[in-house]
Amino acid sequence: MSSLLIQNASAIVTCDSRDAVLENAGILIRNGLIAYMGPEAQEADEVLDASGCVVYPGLINTHHHLYQAFSRNLPQVQNLELFDWLRALYEIWKNLNAETVYHSSVTAMGELLKTGCTTVFDHHYVFPQNAGDLLEAQFAAAQDLGVRMYASRGSMDLSKKDGGLPPDSVVQTVDEILRDCRAAVEKYHDPSFNSMRMVALAPCSPFSVSAELLRQSALLARSLGVRLHTHLCETKDEERYVLERCGKRPLAYMADLGWIGPDVWYAHGIHFNDEELKLLADTGTGVAHCPISNMKLASGVCRIPEMLELGVPVGLAVDGSASNDGSNLLEELRAAYLLHRLHSSKRAPSGCDLLKIATRGSAKVLGREDIGSLEAGKAGDLFMIRRDRLELVGADLDVKSMLGTVGFKGSVDYTVVNGRVVVRDGRLTGVDEEKAVREARAAARRYLGY
Repeated sequence: MSSLLIQNASAIVTCDSRDAVLENAGILIRNGLIAYMGPEAQEADEVLDASGCVVYPGLINTHHHLYQAFSRNLPQVQNLELFDWLRALYEIWKNLNAETVYHSSVTAMGELLKTGCTTVFDHHYVFPQNAGDLLEAQFAAAQDLGVRMYASRGSMDLSKKDGGLPPDSVVQTVDEILRDCRAAVEKYHDPSFNSMRMVALAPCSPFSVSAELLRQSALLARSLGVRLHTHLCETKDEERYVLERCGKRPLAYMADLGWIGPDVWYAHGIHFNDEELKLLADTGTGVAHCPISNMKLASGVCRIPEMLELGVPVGLAVDGSASNDGSNLLEELRAAYLLHRLHSSKRAPSGCDLLKIATRGSAKVLGREDIGSLEAGKAGDLFMIRRDRLELVGADLDVKSMLGTVGFKGSVDYTVVNGRVVVRDGRLTGVDEEKAVREARAAARRYLGY
């Protein structure tokens, strides 16, 4: 049984139900779980001196597209909105293979780890023919890095010829998708407490999948005991598409197909009306908030203040690197704080509220009770920032709000996942960073053809 002691922390921001902050205290992590928090001396196999550091729960990313790390900052798509943006990028994404997915996953998840994220949910829905086992590539990258991975078996069955957006080469039949979904859950999903790998079923969106696929995916997910995820109410174009094709608003359409309840969460959720927000709250249906992506694609502003007032489960997410151009949940946290201050003034969530959305809130959205706060019995997932640095002078008087109100740039000092140090002095420990960069750059060039 391995153990790690983080001792002499200047402050430990727990994000527990009391919003407790422990000063001059330590954390003992034994066999991946927090065994003790407090001022008393403890014995451990490894000791990490946290003098002068603030310790936070690991951030939890509730929506990403890791493969997009290799298609960010492309000039031809920078000024496009969602539908045109997707049409252009599908012509690149149709060339994905296992090598590309592995190296793009190392790139994106490595950046997430270096900025305090310890659990990554990825919505992968592009499965080109003969591309190999893409989920295996993702889990291999996660294992090399030491990050807690929550993958999804996404899907699309409507191509251009069916009125959808993607090319024929990246869609499958409903039967093929359901077969592959079942196989992915049976092969990779571990539902145990403190699990390092889980799988959800995640058809792409109402405009790229059929009603039958959505209905059958919901039935299959519940028979297998896994969660459901998709994009919803991201843009007005999507709203018009569903109204024209289905005669109802997107949430009503999804609810009719079984896509409502505490085992469901939607990415974006910008254009819900008052009645729909109440339905989300009453059913415990969650939302992954992606503020930077929503701003870049000019999609709109999610109604986070109203969601929080009603009790809708809300988590934070960076979304895909091609609509965010990065994988930094700390940056997302501050962007969310500023966006809602601008848009909602006094009703906006505080810096502390945003930290809790990115930790406890995200854990609830993913249906996990073992992560999201620093408490005895929970997972040993955390990150640490030294407060004796120039950019934090005068900023650390309120450590609970600091990451939202002031923000933090650059790599954190330490990240710990499952009791293992995976970032030390701002550098990844699971992989050779210089080698990872070289290999990823070469893989990106091959993928993009330059």
